[in-house]
Amino acid sequence: MKRTEALNRGRATLAQNAIADARLEAELLLRHILNINRTQLYIDLESELSPQDEKAFEELVERRLNGEPTAYITGHREFYGREFQVNQNTLIPRPESELLVETALDLTQDRQLHTIADIGTGCGAIAVSLALELPGTRIYAIDISAPALAVASINCQRYSVANIVRLLQGDMLEPLPEPVDLIIANLPYVRDWELTPTFEPTIALDGGAEGTEKIVKLCRQAKDKLAEGGSILLEIGQGQSRKIIGLLHQLFPSGAIEVAKDLSGVERVVRLSLSRAKVAG
Repeated sequence: MKRTEALNRGRATLAQNAIADARLEAELLLRHILNINRTQLYIDLESELSPQDEKAFEELVERRLNGEPTAYITGHREFYGREFQVNQNTLIPRPESELLVETALDLTQDRQLHTIADIGTGCGAIAVSLALELPGTRIYAIDISAPALAVASINCQRYSVANIVRLLQGDMLEPLPEPVDLIIANLPYVRDWELTPTFEPTIALDGGAEGTEKIVKLCRQAKDKLAEGGSILLEIGQGQSRKIIGLLHQLFPSGAIEVAKDLSGVERVVRLSLSRAKVAG
């Protein structure tokens, strides 16, 4: 079987089983088997697959049909233009979370960020992205899961930012050794009654009855962990902005609050910016 035939067959099988972006997913699986990039695949589509590669590709397609995410099958996911290692101990980075990185970089137009805390870092995609974009910044990447931090460590080493990103295990802001200029967090925000069986770790998805349990906890901890004039960036779920904005107004009455929408028009990132005056007690 030629590569193009395998690609078309895989795409058709995935599409028939309601897998979104079936052609892209088939391409990622075939490239993984062949260990080649996209250009190498398409310049030689008429090349014959070996029987071993053909069988391996069919097995990966079957795993995808059984619900296993492509990112876990291949062991990596693209985020902010870079490849990151992932496994079932980490949440798979979503494109909408890139808005957190973009908003953090926007903050640097007004002030320098000396220290950042990435809470619930998972595979470290946000922390590593910020370390590469802001090389003069010290970043604390915190997660309660030791297996997730092990993956984050691999990604830090891959991009040579292990000297910039300090990995800390613990609950939310508890391990943070100093107040920071920016707290950035993509915490669980799925309502517990909306959770469905998934390959991803439940701890990275379950946000409690209203989906805001972890976010609220972080906001309450932040009063003692945010430097004067600092900022908070929070990724939230649909319909959660009013509650989080109200809480932030209560905790930081002098803070300026903005909400950024993702490409689907969903209010996705809440941004709190403090003046240089001290946080209210």
